[in-house]
Amino acid sequence: MYTDFAGYLELAPMDYVIEVRDETGTTTVAAYSAPLETLGLEGAALTVLASGFLNPANNSDGPAFGLYVALPSGGELVELPMYEPMARVQVIHNSADAAAAVVDVWLNDALLIDNFAFRTASPFIDAPAGVEFTIAIQGPDSESAENPIWSQNYTLADGETYILVANGIVSGSGYDPAPAFDIYVYPGAREMASNESNVDVLVFHGSTDAPTVDIVEVGAGAGTIVDNLSYGEYAGYLELPEADYVLEIRDETGTTTVATYQAPLGSLNLGGMAVSVLASGFLTPQNNSDGPSFDLLAVLADGTALLLTPAGINESLVDLETFKVYPNPAVESINVSFNLKETSEVAVELIDITGRTLKTMNLGSRSANVYNEKIDVAQLPMGLYMLNVRTNNSVVSKKVFVQ
Repeated sequence: MYTDFAGYLELAPMDYVIEVRDETGTTTVAAYSAPLETLGLEGAALTVLASGFLNPANNSDGPAFGLYVALPSGGELVELPMYEPMARVQVIHNSADAAAAVVDVWLNDALLIDNFAFRTASPFIDAPAGVEFTIAIQGPDSESAENPIWSQNYTLADGETYILVANGIVSGSGYDPAPAFDIYVYPGAREMASNESNVDVLVFHGSTDAPTVDIVEVGAGAGTIVDNLSYGEYAGYLELPEADYVLEIRDETGTTTVATYQAPLGSLNLGGMAVSVLASGFLTPQNNSDGPSFDLLAVLADGTALLLTPAGINESLVDLETFKVYPNPAVESINVSFNLKETSEVAVELIDITGRTLKTMNLGSRSANVYNEKIDVAQLPMGLYMLNVRTNNSVVSKKVFVQ
C-alpha cells in the first residue's frame, strides 16, 4: 500500500517484465521493462519507487505514474521504460499464382513489406502482440491497405515467435486445383537451432497441385523424416545433425518418387541455424498457367532464400570422386574437372543462392572420358554459388565462393 516498503527482493541478474496490478491480481495498471542483465546490474542494490499520479488530471496535472530506480551512487532517478508486448515474425512469399508474383504487405495502415516477390522472405522482425491487427495483401506499389487482394485479422502472443507463409491462389481461373490464398501461421518458430551442431528444419507443404507426400532421406541413411504431409501443413522441426543430405519426395504410399533434391546442410555450414524448407511451385505447370515448376525452397532466419538443387544421385553419370572444382575461392575463373562414365548430354551451370542460373555452358553430347572445363566468374559479385554438372539423368553440385 501507499508508503509501504516491500523489503528486498534478491533477484537473479536477468531482464524482467514487471506488471503493476490491483490487489486482486487481475487488473494490470501498467507494465514496465526492468533490464537488469542488459544494464549489467549484477551485484547492485536498487530501490524502485512507484512515483507520480495514475490520474494527473485529478492532481493539478502533475507527473504521470511510473516506476523509477534509485541507484546506490545517487543522482537522478532512472525511469523504467513502458513495456510493449511484442512477438517475432518472419514472412515468406510462396504463392506461385502469377497474379500475386509481387505484392505489398500491410500491417494495419502501415506498409510492412514493399514489393514482396515470390520465393523471397523477410528476416525475423518485431510485431505488436496482445492486440488484434490486420494483415492485408495488396498489389505492388500500393498506396494504402484499402480494398486488398486478401486480408485477415490476427492476435499474436507476447514473446512468441512465428513463421507466416503466404500461399495459395488468388486468380479465378487458370489453376487446377486452386486452393484459396491464405497465410499459414506457425507458432513456436525458431531463429536458431537447438544446439550448434544441429540444423533445425521446419518443413511446409506449399505446392498446390502436389499430393500428400513423404520425405525420405537416402544419402545419409536417415530414412523417412516426414510422413504423410498434405498441402498447407507444417511437419514441425526436424533436429538434424549438420551434414549433406539427399531428399526424395515420395507419394504417401512411399513407393513413387516425385522428385529428388540435394540438401547440403553441411557444405553450406548451416550448423546452429534454423531453416524452413517449403514445397514450392507446380508439379504440372501446364495445368497452372505455365507457372514455376516444383522445387524445394530453403529460407534462413535472416531472410536468405535459396532453391535446393535437384539430384539424381542414385544413377549419377559423373564419378563423384573425380568431380573437382578449383580454385575455391575463385577470382577470375573456375576450373571444373570430372570423369563422365558414359555418353551423355552435359552442361555446367553456376547458380546463386536465390536459385537463379547465372551462367550455363552447354558442352553437348560427350562420350565417357575425363573432362576439364573453365567458367568465367570475373564479372560476378562476391558471394556463395552452387556449381552444377548436369547430365541426362543427374546433377552433381559443389559449393564455390567467388571473391
